[in-house]
This record gives sequence, structure tokens and C-alpha cells, in this order.
Amino acid sequence: MSTLSNNPIFCAIDTPDTSRACALAESLRGAVGGLKIGLEYFNAHGQAGYQKLAAFEVPIFLDLKLHDIPNTVAAAVRALAPLQPALLNVHASGGAAMMQAAADAAQEAADQGLRVPQLLGVTLMTSLSQADLPQMGVAGTAQDQVLRLAHLAQKNGMDGVVCSAHEIEILRAELGPDFKLVVPGIRPKGSAAQDQKRVMTPQAAQQAGADILVIGRPIMGADNPRQAALDIASELNG
Repeated sequence: MSTLSNNPIFCAIDTPDTSRACALAESLRGAVGGLKIGLEYFNAHGQAGYQKLAAFEVPIFLDLKLHDIPNTVAAAVRALAPLQPALLNVHASGGAAMMQAAADAAQEAADQGLRVPQLLGVTLMTSLSQADLPQMGVAGTAQDQVLRLAHLAQKNGMDGVVCSAHEIEILRAELGPDFKLVVPGIRPKGSAAQDQKRVMTPQAAQQAGADILVIGRPIMGADNPRQAALDIASELNG
């Protein structure tokens, strides 16, 4: 299985259609740093569907956002470890014990010779804004909540977090240069935000300190997905 590349762009494969997903994976090889496989595709096709995309030998971020009692999340990590994704995430709001259980399960897999994923804690979904927090029982600002959960994740075995671009700078300053920041809600100039609320352009997010930029619809929805990905990469390198 391929390890993480120097290209920070991961294209979100948000489709239940295996043929379309494989065609996208083939066309994007060499244009993106990896693929993100989420609930839509994985729930439709499971590990067999995952293996079809893994056959293209690009790093994969398995975006399942695990969230359950610690024992169940640990069992899920053990079940997913043989797939050897580059990245796997859990909800940081699941708490310290749940994240530590996930980390311990990953270490067990490593002890068995598997190349285990880097584990990420999901902080606050980029579809949520400050206005959504009070009805969720969250006091303080979105940045406060993200920082609180990121610190918890770092203390309990996570290699990084999933956050919006608006929290990159504070997280980098607080958590150091080696803590991985994976950022969805990336929208190139001229792209609609759609259901994302805390968004930023690829170049601005990279300059702020993001490690991985997750980009879905601006690439998948383009007439030429490969060219769209190459254009974004060119902007980043320019």
C-alpha cells in the first residue's frame, strides 16, 4: 500500500457507484496525493469496494468517523487495520478513553506486522457554524471547541485532527509542527460553498499550515476531474 505523498490534495470519492469511483481513481492517479473514501462509498461496497480503489496504489484516507464505546471502536480499528489505509479517523467527541482504545488497537496491528494508519480525531464538522453550537449544548466559540478536542486527541494517541481551515493557525501554534492537520471544506476560487460553512481556498489553507487538503465536489463535479486537480496543484505550487 502506498504511503503519503508530497501532494497535499486528497480527492473525496463521494459516490456509491463503483464504476464511477474506479474511473475517477484511474484518472486522478498522479494528479492528487490520495483519495478519501467516506461513508457513502464504504457503506455501499464495504471492504471489497475499498480494495478496488486501493488497487490503484494511491494513499487512502478512510473517512468513517468512528464513534462508539471504546471497546467497539477498538474492534472496528482491528477489523479495518488489514486494509492498511494511510489515514483513519474517529470522532474526538467520543472522548479520551475511546481515542486511546483506537490507538491501542492500531498499535496491536503494528505489532502483528501491519502498516497501520495515522489516526485522526474529528473536531467540529465543517458543515457547522458558530450559530449551530448552542443548540448542541456547546458553550464558547467554534475555535474553543476545536482546540479543546484537538488537545484531547493529541493526549490520547491521535496523530492529528480533522479541522476546518479557520482553525489551522491556532492548532499549529498550540500543538506543534508534527501534529497532522487534515482540512476538508476546501473550495477553489469561484467554487460554491454548498453545504460547507467554514471554508477556505486551497492556497490559503496550505499557507496557514494544513498538511492535507480534502477536496470533493470541485474535482468530482468538474467536466475534467483530472485537469481540475492539476489546476489546483499548480496553484499550490505557483
